[in-house]
Amino acid sequence: MTAWFTTEVAALLTLFGAAFGAATLLPFQSELVFGAMQLRDVAPVWLLVLVASVGNTAGSVVNYIMGRGVERFRGKRWFPVSERQLDRAGQWYRRWGLWSLLLSWAPFGDAITVVAGVLRTPLWSFLVLVALAKTGRYIALAWAIAAASGTA
Repeated sequence: MTAWFTTEVAALLTLFGAAFGAATLLPFQSELVFGAMQLRDVAPVWLLVLVASVGNTAGSVVNYIMGRGVERFRGKRWFPVSERQLDRAGQWYRRWGLWSLLLSWAPFGDAITVVAGVLRTPLWSFLVLVALAKTGRYIALAWAIAAASGTA
């Protein structure tokens, strides 16, 4: 029983790490890890969804924090984002507002979470909307995997 527990914990930590990395600006893919674990029945689906959602939300918080500190690098020659790009992203976020964080699950969502930090979105609003979006994505993914594999 101890070996099973250790294997499950290691698997869940791997899922957390993959989901965390996928939410940052790093090129990670958590869906493959999630799907493999669901198909191998590593842990109950609700636990996979919980761990992946928390990891993915935590990764988005890293983006938010980076966004909060980006202003000090604005205009530096080595900074990878131009003044124009920052201004355009800010205008887009102001136009669509806080609710655009519900798109944080999408491939371009990482940029939205950074801009939310740049524009000083209140942290609690950020956390609620991003957690809803990320959890919804993993629930939809779990359902799709179950339907495709015939276990739904």
